[in-house]
Formats: sequence, structure tokens, C-alpha cells
Amino acid sequence: MRVNYIEDLTKWAETFTFYSEVRVRFSETDLFGHMNNTVPFAYFEQARIDLFEHYGILMPDLSKKEAERVPIVADLQCDFLRQVFFNEKLKIYVKLAHIGNSSVDIHYMAKNEAGHICFVGRGNIVQITYATGKSAAFTEAEREAMKKI
Repeated sequence: MRVNYIEDLTKWAETFTFYSEVRVRFSETDLFGHMNNTVPFAYFEQARIDLFEHYGILMPDLSKKEAERVPIVADLQCDFLRQVFFNEKLKIYVKLAHIGNSSVDIHYMAKNEAGHICFVGRGNIVQITYATGKSAAFTEAEREAMKKI
């Protein structure tokens, strides 16, 4: 396996604690019954949101239209290690790998019921000022909350 952000897959996998569960829906598969290659990105998004909500970080209340700063996806990648099929149950693990000034590098890992890693990913989330679209530094409270995860 060659994934440029993982040195030792076993050690890396052991560092995850938080996960969300999903079941591969029929509509998420292709003609051969494989999970479509675009689907992991939706799974990553949900796991990331679940993590943020669980820890109360980076989730502005957009319904009030008062959000001054919002997190956006700057980049996202997925590396496929094993085939995934319709109706499989997966655990989508997510962790904060590196916290920057206004961005956070997030890693993802999907395991099937047998405990096999099916795909992994990483992405960078940048906090921006809603009005200008420019990056906005995390507050000290946000940094401290993220360091505890």
C-alpha cells in the first residue's frame, strides 16, 4: 500500500477512536455492485460533521445567518484498499491529524464488519470569514477544544 500520508498503516489505524456507522445503499453502487468511487466523500463529510458536533467545534449555526466564520473543505482525497459492496456495514473513523492557524488536516479510515480497512482519506478544512471568504485564525478556545480530540 502506498499512501503518502501514512507511514505505518497498523500504527496509524490504532490512533483513531471516533467513528460513524453507515450501510452502503443500493443507490451508492455501480452496475457491478461495487460502491461508487464518489461515495466515500459523502461518508467522510458525515463522519466529520458527527465529530464536530460531538465535540462542539467548528459548527456555526447557519440557520440564524449570523455565522461570521465557517469551515470549508480545501482539499479531499481517498485511497481505495479493498472493494466495498451493496449492503455492507462500515465504520468511518475520523481524527484531527494536524491543527494549523486557520486549518486542520483530517484523516479518515473505513473498516468493514470483518475489521478490514477498505479505504482511507485525508482532507484539509479551512476556517474562513463568511463575509470575505478569506481564512480566519482559530480562537484559542477552538484550538484548545481541538487539541483534546
